Amino acid sequence: MKKVSAIAAAVAATLAAGSAFAVDFNGYFRAGTGISGNGEADVSFMKNGIGRLGNENDNYYEIGLAEDLKTGDQTWRIESMIAQGNDGAAGWEDGDFNVAQFAVKAKGLIASDKDATMWAGKTYYQRKDIHITDFYFLNTSGTGGGIENLSVGNQKLSLALIQDGEDDNGSGYIFDARLANIGLWENATLELAAAYNFSTEKDDKTIDGDDGILATAIVHQGLSNGFNQTVLQYGTAGYGVQAANFWGAGAYYDRSGLQNDATGYRLINWGVMNLGESWEMGHQLAYLAGSDIGYTGGQGDSDQFSVVVRPMYKWNDTMRTVFEAGYNAGENEKGEDFGGHKFTVAQAWAMGDSFWARPELRVYGSYITDEEGTTFGDKGDSDFVFGIQAEAWW
Repeated sequence: MKKVSAIAAAVAATLAAGSAFAVDFNGYFRAGTGISGNGEADVSFMKNGIGRLGNENDNYYEIGLAEDLKTGDQTWRIESMIAQGNDGAAGWEDGDFNVAQFAVKAKGLIASDKDATMWAGKTYYQRKDIHITDFYFLNTSGTGGGIENLSVGNQKLSLALIQDGEDDNGSGYIFDARLANIGLWENATLELAAAYNFSTEKDDKTIDGDDGILATAIVHQGLSNGFNQTVLQYGTAGYGVQAANFWGAGAYYDRSGLQNDATGYRLINWGVMNLGESWEMGHQLAYLAGSDIGYTGGQGDSDQFSVVVRPMYKWNDTMRTVFEAGYNAGENEKGEDFGGHKFTVAQAWAMGDSFWARPELRVYGSYITDEEGTTFGDKGDSDFVFGIQAEAWW
């Protein structure tokens, strides 16, 4: 018992010497309920393609705690996060809690490059997302390690090795390399990323799926009234299907072998801009296409496009009216047409007048149509949803 007490005292003394115990409490959540015309509650349909506002049917929570421990010029950051999601149908719901993050990130270990950060553990790794469609176009998060923001001239290099699944046949991994802060023209930068997904086989076992590469180029343009990004991605094998078909992020790799011949790409433009004193708008434009897509029982070509706009009128520093319209259509690898559209009006109140201001309370009405399927009854049927939702990040 004395040995344990001595260790505890030593740890407490070390923490007290390097920190003022200013714990960083951070997180995200969304929660709400709705009433739909077909007798269901909330509805979620093609939200990556037609927009998420008034088109979500789940509650989702992330609770994070982090601490910076300083010693000299070094900062050792301990990050943790618990995440959980459910359908929000009852006051008490069972659900799996996931340790979404638990990592150590150390800055200042390289004397000649103070901004370089070495890390290991489980982390959200430099995720790239479009908020209005809840679409992560690059997300290789997981358990691993690496170095971030290593100076290469004026650019910043990041390298990581992250595990991506394991089964009876072997294990999957992602080698992620990124070069950021490549100067272009005024207020414009380029970021390049390559995720290489590979596997190792156990003795006397075979993994049928080929390795895949997801290459990404992001041009970020700063504007006087906001920003704009243009994204080009190209994928092979399992990453080809993710790029072309189901709005994949670079993880959850399929190693069945059905996708070995697949190639896919997508071109995305998105951003947020002020349109005068009272108006602000976010948008997503996307085109996705692929060939030899082995997915959902088909083995052919596919393509689709998406248009989503979210204009917002600010009545004052707290109250705003938000509109969102979206359209997504195309042809899948089986030669089948699909399509849907949505229009939402939401009256909202937020802590500030920015497009990004949160927490936000909103009351909304959405009209959603499945043009080619039977999601809402007969083919081409629509549904109307009235709901209330809260969203926050901090």
